[in-house]
Amino acid sequence: MKKSKKKIILFALLILIIILLLIFQGGSYSKYLTEVDGTGVIEVAKWAFLVNGQTASITPLNLASTYKQETLKQNTIAPGTSGSFNIEIDATGSEVGINYDVEFQNETSKPQNLQFTYDGHTVNSVKDLEQYLEGTIAANASEKTKTMTISWNWPYETPGDRTSEDTQDTNDGKSLEQYSFNIVITGTQETPQSV
Repeated sequence: MKKSKKKIILFALLILIIILLLIFQGGSYSKYLTEVDGTGVIEVAKWAFLVNGQTASITPLNLASTYKQETLKQNTIAPGTSGSFNIEIDATGSEVGINYDVEFQNETSKPQNLQFTYDGHTVNSVKDLEQYLEGTIAANASEKTKTMTISWNWPYETPGDRTSEDTQDTNDGKSLEQYSFNIVITGTQETPQSV
Protein backbone atom coordinates (compact mmCIF):
# COMPACT_ATOMS: atom_id res chain seq x y z
CA MET A 1 0.00 0.00 0.00
CA LYS A 2 2.93 2.15 0.51
CA LYS A 3 3.67 1.94 -3.13
CA SER A 4 0.18 2.84 -4.09
CA LYS A 5 0.19 5.83 -1.71
CA LYS A 6 3.41 7.02 -3.25
CA LYS A 7 1.89 6.71 -6.67
CA ILE A 8 -1.15 8.74 -5.62
CA ILE A 9 1.01 11.45 -4.08
CA LEU A 10 3.23 11.50 -7.12
CA PHE A 11 0.25 11.66 -9.38
CA ALA A 12 -1.31 14.52 -7.33
CA LEU A 13 2.01 16.42 -7.40
CA LEU A 14 2.21 16.00 -11.15
CA ILE A 15 -1.30 17.38 -11.60
CA LEU A 16 -0.51 20.28 -9.25
CA ILE A 17 2.64 21.12 -11.28
CA ILE A 18 0.67 21.01 -14.53
CA ILE A 19 -2.01 23.30 -13.08
CA LEU A 20 0.62 25.76 -11.81
CA LEU A 21 2.38 25.76 -15.18
CA LEU A 22 -0.87 26.46 -16.96
CA ILE A 23 -1.71 29.32 -14.63
CA PHE A 24 1.72 30.95 -15.01
CA GLN A 25 1.91 30.42 -18.74
CA GLY A 26 -1.62 31.66 -19.29
CA GLY A 27 -0.84 34.75 -17.25
CA SER A 28 2.19 35.56 -19.36
CA TYR A 29 0.02 35.63 -22.51
CA SER A 30 -2.84 37.68 -21.04
CA LYS A 31 -3.67 41.07 -22.45
CA TYR A 32 -6.58 43.39 -22.86
CA LEU A 33 -8.38 42.94 -26.13
CA THR A 34 -11.28 44.87 -27.56
CA GLU A 35 -12.61 44.29 -31.03
CA VAL A 36 -14.84 46.83 -32.77
CA ASP A 37 -16.39 45.91 -36.08
CA GLY A 38 -17.30 48.43 -38.79
CA THR A 39 -18.00 48.59 -42.49
CA GLY A 40 -16.47 50.84 -45.14
CA VAL A 41 -19.08 52.00 -47.62
CA ILE A 42 -18.49 54.25 -50.60
CA GLU A 43 -21.11 54.53 -53.30
CA VAL A 44 -19.92 54.65 -56.89
CA ALA A 45 -21.11 57.76 -58.71
CA LYS A 46 -23.49 57.04 -61.57
CA TRP A 47 -22.51 57.89 -65.17
CA ALA A 48 -25.04 59.05 -67.75
CA PHE A 49 -24.21 60.74 -71.06
CA LEU A 50 -26.60 60.97 -74.02
CA VAL A 51 -26.30 62.87 -77.28
CA ASN A 52 -29.55 63.53 -79.11
CA GLY A 53 -31.05 60.81 -76.91
CA GLN A 54 -28.53 58.15 -77.97
CA THR A 55 -25.62 56.46 -76.21
CA ALA A 56 -23.58 55.01 -79.07
CA SER A 57 -24.35 56.85 -82.30
CA ILE A 58 -26.72 59.59 -83.35
CA THR A 59 -29.07 59.72 -86.28
CA PRO A 60 -27.37 61.25 -89.33
CA LEU A 61 -27.96 64.98 -89.59
CA ASN A 62 -29.51 65.92 -92.91
CA LEU A 63 -29.01 69.60 -93.70
CA ALA A 64 -31.55 69.38 -96.52
CA SER A 65 -34.32 68.43 -94.11
CA THR A 66 -34.17 71.79 -92.31
CA TYR A 67 -35.63 74.11 -94.98
CA LYS A 68 -38.62 74.31 -97.33
CA GLN A 69 -37.96 72.17 -100.35
CA GLU A 70 -40.45 73.51 -102.90
CA THR A 71 -37.75 74.92 -105.20
CA LEU A 72 -35.19 72.11 -105.03
CA LYS A 73 -34.98 68.40 -105.55
CA GLN A 74 -35.66 66.66 -102.24
CA ASN A 75 -32.62 66.15 -99.99
CA THR A 76 -30.41 68.66 -101.79
CA ILE A 77 -28.99 72.07 -100.89
CA ALA A 78 -28.06 74.97 -103.17
CA PRO A 79 -27.24 78.68 -102.94
CA GLY A 80 -30.01 80.45 -101.06
CA THR A 81 -30.76 77.59 -98.64
CA SER A 82 -30.25 77.71 -94.90
CA GLY A 83 -31.32 75.87 -91.80
CA SER A 84 -30.10 74.58 -88.48
CA PHE A 85 -29.54 71.40 -86.51
CA ASN A 86 -29.25 70.64 -82.80
CA ILE A 87 -26.75 68.69 -80.79
CA GLU A 88 -28.25 67.95 -77.38
CA ILE A 89 -26.05 66.68 -74.58
CA ASP A 90 -27.89 65.14 -71.64
CA ALA A 91 -26.10 64.35 -68.38
CA THR A 92 -29.30 63.75 -66.40
CA GLY A 93 -28.63 60.96 -63.94
CA SER A 94 -24.88 61.49 -63.86
CA GLU A 95 -23.45 62.02 -60.39
CA VAL A 96 -20.13 63.34 -61.68
CA GLY A 97 -19.30 66.45 -63.66
CA ILE A 98 -18.91 65.93 -67.40
CA ASN A 99 -16.56 67.72 -69.77
CA TYR A 100 -18.02 67.57 -73.27
CA ASP A 101 -16.29 68.15 -76.57
CA VAL A 102 -17.70 68.13 -80.12
CA GLU A 103 -15.38 67.21 -82.97
CA PHE A 104 -16.10 67.12 -86.70
CA GLN A 105 -14.16 64.66 -88.81
CA ASN A 106 -13.90 63.66 -92.46
CA GLU A 107 -15.51 66.78 -93.93
CA THR A 108 -15.75 66.13 -97.67
CA SER A 109 -17.21 67.90 -100.73
CA LYS A 110 -18.15 71.10 -98.90
CA PRO A 111 -19.52 73.91 -101.06
CA GLN A 112 -16.97 76.69 -100.64
CA ASN A 113 -19.51 79.42 -99.73
CA LEU A 114 -21.43 77.29 -97.20
CA GLN A 115 -21.15 78.85 -93.72
CA PHE A 116 -21.92 77.71 -90.17
CA THR A 117 -22.90 79.83 -87.17
CA TYR A 118 -22.96 78.97 -83.49
CA ASP A 119 -23.33 81.40 -80.59
CA GLY A 120 -22.61 84.43 -82.79
CA HIS A 121 -19.51 82.89 -84.39
CA THR A 122 -19.71 82.40 -88.18
CA VAL A 123 -17.14 80.13 -89.82
CA ASN A 124 -16.60 78.53 -93.22
CA SER A 125 -16.15 74.96 -91.97
CA VAL A 126 -17.74 72.87 -89.23
CA LYS A 127 -14.19 72.03 -88.12
CA ASP A 128 -13.74 75.72 -87.20
CA LEU A 129 -16.73 75.46 -84.81
CA GLU A 130 -15.06 72.91 -82.54
CA GLN A 131 -13.44 75.54 -80.31
CA TYR A 132 -16.92 76.85 -79.39
CA LEU A 133 -18.54 73.46 -78.82
CA GLU A 134 -16.91 72.36 -75.59
CA GLY A 135 -17.72 72.90 -71.95
CA THR A 136 -18.66 71.32 -68.64
CA ILE A 137 -21.89 70.19 -67.04
CA ALA A 138 -21.19 70.25 -63.30
CA ALA A 139 -22.20 67.34 -61.07
CA ASN A 140 -24.44 69.64 -59.01
CA ALA A 141 -25.82 71.67 -61.95
CA SER A 142 -29.54 72.36 -61.75
CA GLU A 143 -29.80 71.96 -65.54
CA LYS A 144 -28.08 68.81 -66.81
CA THR A 145 -28.75 69.28 -70.52
CA LYS A 146 -27.03 71.47 -73.09
CA THR A 147 -28.54 72.14 -76.51
CA MET A 148 -26.23 73.54 -79.16
CA THR A 149 -28.08 74.92 -82.19
CA ILE A 150 -25.81 75.18 -85.22
CA SER A 151 -27.13 77.23 -88.13
CA TRP A 152 -25.93 76.78 -91.70
CA ASN A 153 -26.31 79.09 -94.65
CA TRP A 154 -25.37 78.91 -98.31
CA PRO A 155 -25.88 82.54 -99.33
CA TYR A 156 -27.70 83.15 -102.63
CA GLU A 157 -25.47 86.13 -103.21
CA THR A 158 -22.36 86.89 -101.23
CA PRO A 159 -21.02 90.37 -100.63
CA GLY A 160 -17.95 91.36 -102.60
CA ASP A 161 -17.03 90.04 -106.00
CA ARG A 162 -20.34 88.43 -107.03
CA THR A 163 -18.97 87.13 -110.30
CA SER A 164 -16.28 85.00 -108.66
CA GLU A 165 -18.69 83.83 -105.92
CA ASP A 166 -21.35 82.92 -108.51
CA THR A 167 -18.70 81.09 -110.53
CA GLN A 168 -17.61 79.18 -107.41
CA ASP A 169 -21.22 78.24 -106.59
CA THR A 170 -21.75 77.09 -110.18
CA ASN A 171 -18.57 74.98 -110.13
CA ASP A 172 -19.57 73.46 -106.77
CA GLY A 173 -23.02 72.68 -108.17
CA LYS A 174 -21.47 70.86 -111.12
CA SER A 175 -18.71 68.93 -109.34
CA LEU A 176 -19.87 68.17 -105.80
CA GLU A 177 -22.26 65.33 -105.22
CA GLN A 178 -22.62 64.85 -101.48
CA TYR A 179 -21.34 67.02 -98.68
CA SER A 180 -20.67 64.99 -95.54
CA PHE A 181 -18.92 65.06 -92.20
CA ASN A 182 -18.79 62.89 -89.09
CA ILE A 183 -19.61 64.20 -85.63
CA VAL A 184 -17.87 62.78 -82.56
CA ILE A 185 -19.16 63.99 -79.20
CA THR A 186 -17.04 62.95 -76.23
CA GLY A 187 -18.09 63.07 -72.61
CA THR A 188 -15.33 62.71 -70.04
CA GLN A 189 -15.64 62.71 -66.27
CA GLU A 190 -14.51 66.03 -64.85
CA THR A 191 -11.45 65.59 -62.64
CA PRO A 192 -12.58 65.66 -58.99
CA GLN A 193 -11.03 68.39 -56.86
CA SER A 194 -9.95 67.83 -53.24
CA VAL A 195 -10.93 70.31 -50.56
